[in-house]
Order: sequence, then structure tokens, then C-alpha cells
Amino acid sequence: MVVSIAENDMTHTRCFTIAKPLIFGTAKATKPSKFQLNFPKKTYSTQIGMEDGQIDNQRGALVVLEGLDRSGKTSQCNGLLSFLEGLGFSVESWRFPDRKTGVGEMISSYLANKSQLDDRAIHLLFSANRWEKRSLMESKLKSGTTLIVDRYSYSGVAFSSAKGLDIDWCKAPEIGLLAPDLVLYLDIPPEKAADRGGYGVEKYEQLEFQQKVSQHYQILRDDTWQIIDACLPMEDVEKQVRELVLDCVTACRNGKPLSQLWLK
Repeated sequence: MVVSIAENDMTHTRCFTIAKPLIFGTAKATKPSKFQLNFPKKTYSTQIGMEDGQIDNQRGALVVLEGLDRSGKTSQCNGLLSFLEGLGFSVESWRFPDRKTGVGEMISSYLANKSQLDDRAIHLLFSANRWEKRSLMESKLKSGTTLIVDRYSYSGVAFSSAKGLDIDWCKAPEIGLLAPDLVLYLDIPPEKAADRGGYGVEKYEQLEFQQKVSQHYQILRDDTWQIIDACLPMEDVEKQVRELVLDCVTACRNGKPLSQLWLK
């Protein structure tokens, strides 16, 4: 591999198990590196080439949907999956946390208020859950499969920093995960999200806390983000989402390189 510096639960294969060491903040899943705690506001990433030194020009796109609880992410992910499949693309819908893995089962218990964990411990478990899927994610993308992902590292950092944890500390274990090609942020006032059906079932669905999460999402925005008004009719939101994703998929098939998250 050549590295050059530059700027609901539908997965079927796990890459790591809870019995294996949890490795954070690495450019490769096999070699640990020190946490980097000082991050500039500008987003940095590292491009990943193919083994023969050529950039993969037929790869899939990594598309992430982010937003507050009950903002409509899951509905849009499901709609995107059907839309892209109908156009003949190879596409899968993923969701984090992936509750089917060993780590994911621990997270699920915590979110359902069946267990209590230190804020730092649960943050690292969320990150570990993403690292469990990192190798499979890269393999899928390089084989030409587009991944539609419901929540990713941004959620982990926004939610944990909303609890009062240092935002740079929260970013550290995410360093080296694959950087999204496109982040679609479904923007909705916390008060309106709270009025939607099913609100309050899980641990973090509390209005005051969601207001803090919204503020921390603002800090994390970068040039991969597109902000969509989630208060619009679902059909209008869907239209915007589809147009943006089609443009992204085209760019990736035309040679846009994979990158790694929050690396200088």
C-alpha cells in the first residue's frame, strides 16, 4: 500500500472480536501509534493508494449520515439503499454502533440503561466498535461497494464531548479510521426532534443533552459536510440527499482517493 500525505444493523462480517486487543488511533489496524491530542480545526486526512501504486478508480463511496436523535437518518439511509440499488450500484447500509459484535452488545446494554459505564470507557467502546469494522469497510469500498453509514466518528465525539470530555481526547481514538467522502448532516432543532415519535426510549434522548450535542456537532463540521434542513418534507430531504450522494459516488468512481480521518 502506498501512503501519501494530503489533505436497522446490516453488516454481515466482523473484523475483530472482543477477545482481540482494541487498537485505537492507528493508520493501519495492525500497528498501534500514540494518541495525538492536538488537533487544528482544519480537517486533515491521509490518502490511501492501491498496492500497485495506482489510485483505485472504481471504488465505492463512504457516505455518512449524521444528526441528532430522531432527525430522520435511518429513514434516509434506507431510502438511499433502495435508490442506489435501483440504479444498479453495489451498495450496503451500515449502522454504528453495530450491536451484533461483542463490543456492540456491551454498548447496546449501556444504551438500554441495563448497565452503567464510565463516560471514558463507553466512548472507547464506541470507537472500538468502529475499529472492528475498519478493515472490512476498506475492503468493501475498494471492491466497488458504496457504504451508506448511519452515524460514525462524529457522533462519538459530539456525544462524548457533550458530556464534558475534552474534544481532542475524544477524537484521538478515531484517528486513522477511514474518512467519509461525504457527510450529510440532517439539521433539526432539538425541540422539534423531541416531538417526533419514539423519543426518549434510549439513554441519550433527553432534550437538554441533545441541545449540547447539537452545539458540539457545529465544532466538528468540515468541508466534507453538507447541511440539510431535516424539517422539510421527507420528499424534499430525500431529493437533496439523492443528488448529493450521486455526485459523490461519481467522484469516487472517477478516482477520488480514500483518506484517513483526522491525520496530518
